[in-house]
Amino acid sequence: MFEGLTGRLGDIFDRLRKRAALSEDDVSAVLREVRIALLEADVALPVVKTFVSTVRERAVGQEVLRSVTPGQMVIKIVHDHLVDMLGGESEGLNLNAVPPVPILMVGLQGSGKTTTTAKIALRLKTRERKKVLMASLDVRRPAAQEQLKVLGEQVDVATLPVVPGQQPVEIAKRALQTARLEGYDVVLLDTAGRLAIDDELMAEVAAVRDATKPVETLLVVDAMTGQDAVSVATNFEQRVGVTGIVLTRIDGDARGGAALSMRQITGKPIKLLGVGEKIDALEDFHPDRIAGRILGMGDVVSLVEKAAETINQEEAEKLAAKFQSGGFTLDDMANQFKQIRKMGGMSGIMGMLPGVNKIKNQLKDANIDEKMLKRQEAIISSMTKAERADVRLLNGSRRRRIAAGSGMTVQDVNRLLKQYQDMQGMMKKMKKLGQKGLARGGMQALMPRGLGGR
Repeated sequence: MFEGLTGRLGDIFDRLRKRAALSEDDVSAVLREVRIALLEADVALPVVKTFVSTVRERAVGQEVLRSVTPGQMVIKIVHDHLVDMLGGESEGLNLNAVPPVPILMVGLQGSGKTTTTAKIALRLKTRERKKVLMASLDVRRPAAQEQLKVLGEQVDVATLPVVPGQQPVEIAKRALQTARLEGYDVVLLDTAGRLAIDDELMAEVAAVRDATKPVETLLVVDAMTGQDAVSVATNFEQRVGVTGIVLTRIDGDARGGAALSMRQITGKPIKLLGVGEKIDALEDFHPDRIAGRILGMGDVVSLVEKAAETINQEEAEKLAAKFQSGGFTLDDMANQFKQIRKMGGMSGIMGMLPGVNKIKNQLKDANIDEKMLKRQEAIISSMTKAERADVRLLNGSRRRRIAAGSGMTVQDVNRLLKQYQDMQGMMKKMKKLGQKGLARGGMQALMPRGLGGR
């Protein structure tokens, strides 16, 4: 998300940083470009107008124009107003009520509502240690209730048994009654959707809301629909009332206009982001971190949190010891590829690192993607245990066999082995330098000649 906007703003602000002084005309010229960048990112026009006028008011002040680094001051002002536009502070799910806490899931058909229900259930079970019950209130769409049951089995969360003929309000009441009797903490009520907003849909959702008095009413909207997502959110808020928004498929939305417009137009916070198809691909929405990503400042905090969730501490310590001793094998390398994919792949990790946007063309040329990681794992899997432990065994005939077994070419196998040998070389340098030498020379000390400036 935001790739286009990040690229445009990055170019604008790079030019701004190089200016020793700024006039009011310079600031106006920059803000004209910012305005175009926001509109191209599909941000709603009223939101763009408010944003630009607010930033201009601050940016043409004497404390900016006479600042030692006026360009940096303008960038900070833009960052701060982006945070405000996105909602200021992160707002998590409200579970502050007597159990069982009812959470109502609403939205149009095809927005990813049922899958999001299961993702939230998994999150509440693993992070909050809550006992969760899911109930499908969708009696219209064929197999909708069965879909939720299958997802419940995947995440090991209970679903309310289906009683043929029951209507949504009856199902919701039965779900709450079951939750009370069986000691559940949270009940997720997955309502029916429609292809478009209509009176029948709104009446049904309102009836369920009145019967269950939900603590949270979460609207699930597809970020790929752009400003249509904003109008859907506005309609649901006016006619049913929502407490928060979950934006899905943001990994496929390069513009991000819906996210930037949603809070300002609806007045409701974005609480969660669906960042992929996997059942655990759900993130908290942090306005300050998102603003940092948009401006190319990265999101190292989220990266560290993601690493803490996915990396096994004991395995990490074993791997560190192998690095120090030089005993790093191809099996260890394959495990690293798996960890990277768990963290969202190279593209997900790179998107959180500061300044990566400036080297995006080099990264594109390097073909760093999820398919590459899977191909490299396939090559390693086609080796015998002995070959993975000792690459010296890999003569020409063995390399041809591995290439055929993994569906790759011999050149692909050779590239992987070169990558492995480069890592081995770096580890030997680390061991030779020791902690003091590494501290003195930094990463430059580990670079091959020609890259490290030596």
